[in-house]
Amino acid sequence: MEIKDYHVIGLMSGTSLDGMDLVYVHFSFKNEWNFDIKAAQTFPYSREWVSTLQTIITKSRQEIEQCETEFVALIAATVKTFCAKYALKNINAVCSHGHTLFHEPEKGLTFQMGNQPQLAQLLGLPVVCDFRKQDVNYGGQGAPLVPIGDALLFKKFSSCLNLGGFANVSFSKNKKTIAFDIGAVNTVLNLLAQKLNKSFDEGGKLARSGQCITPLMSRLNAIDFYQKKPPKSLGIEWVNAVVMPLLVEFNTSKTEDLLTTYTLHIAKQIGKQFKKEDTVLVTGGGAKNIYLLECIKKNSEAQFILPEDEIIDFKEALIFGFLGVLRLRNEINCLASVTGASKDHSSGTIFYP
Repeated sequence: MEIKDYHVIGLMSGTSLDGMDLVYVHFSFKNEWNFDIKAAQTFPYSREWVSTLQTIITKSRQEIEQCETEFVALIAATVKTFCAKYALKNINAVCSHGHTLFHEPEKGLTFQMGNQPQLAQLLGLPVVCDFRKQDVNYGGQGAPLVPIGDALLFKKFSSCLNLGGFANVSFSKNKKTIAFDIGAVNTVLNLLAQKLNKSFDEGGKLARSGQCITPLMSRLNAIDFYQKKPPKSLGIEWVNAVVMPLLVEFNTSKTEDLLTTYTLHIAKQIGKQFKKEDTVLVTGGGAKNIYLLECIKKNSEAQFILPEDEIIDFKEALIFGFLGVLRLRNEINCLASVTGASKDHSSGTIFYP
C-alpha cells in the first residue's frame, strides 16, 4: 500500500549563519500535498562555530574533514535536543541540507558539509541529504532546490520570494517552474551590520538612517550577473569576488551609508522581477527587514504578502523536509527548468542507521 503520510524533520543551515533551523512536519497526500508544522525552532550557532564556518573553506582538506566530523556531531546533538524538547516520536526521516562551504556549479563543484552516513548512525534514524550534487553532475546549477516545494505546497501565490543569505524567486511560466537567485541579501547586510557590532540590521533601522552613495549604487547595479538569463545561482564565492571589493573600495564611507546603498540596490534588483498583477509570498529573515520591504515595494507594484512567522522563518527547512519525502518516494524533486540540468530527477542520498 502506498504511504501517504510522513512525519519528518527538515533541517536547514543557511549562508547567513543565523543557526540551524529545524522543523518537525507532517506531510500528507490526498489529491495534492498538504503540510502541518508540529514544532519548529532555530538553534543559533556559538561564536566559535560562526567563526569556524566563516573561515573553514580556507583550511586544508584534513582540517575540513575534521571539522565536518565535529559538524555532524553538532547536527546530531541539535536534532536530539529538538526531539527531546518537543517529545517527538514517529520520525520517518531527518532531511538535512547541510551547510554550504562552496558552490561553483560552472566548475562542476558543490559541497555541503554534514552530509555523511555517520549522521544516520548517531541519530538511529534514516537521513536524506546531499540534495545538490546529483543535479550538478547532470549539468545543472544544483540550485535553487526550493521551487518544487513552492509549486506543490504554495501554489496559490503567483511567485515565491525568499530573502535569506541570497534572494531567490520562483514562479510558473508556460506551465514550467522557473526559479533563480536574484542577488545577495543577508550575506552582505549582516557583514556590514557586524562592523557596527550588531549581528544584523534589525528592521533595517541602520540602513534607514544612512544616505545613498550614488557612485557605489551605480557600480552595484552594473554587476553583470543581473543581466544573465536563468538558470543562474550564487554562492558566497561570488559575494567575496564581486560585491565585497566594491564595498571595500568605498570603505571610507560611513557603514550606515553602505547599508543604505546596498539595501536600495538589492531592493531595486528584487522589485524589477515582478509584474503589477503578481501575488508574491515573502519569506526568510529579510522578510522582517521593514526598510528593505519598503524599498522593494517602491520598485514594484506587485502585492507582497507576509505569511505567519512560522512560514517566514522555517519555509526552507520545511521544503527540505518535503524534498526528503519526495526522495523517499523516488519522485521528482529537482526541476531541469529551474537548474538547467539535463533532466528532471529525484535527488538526494539516503543513509540508514
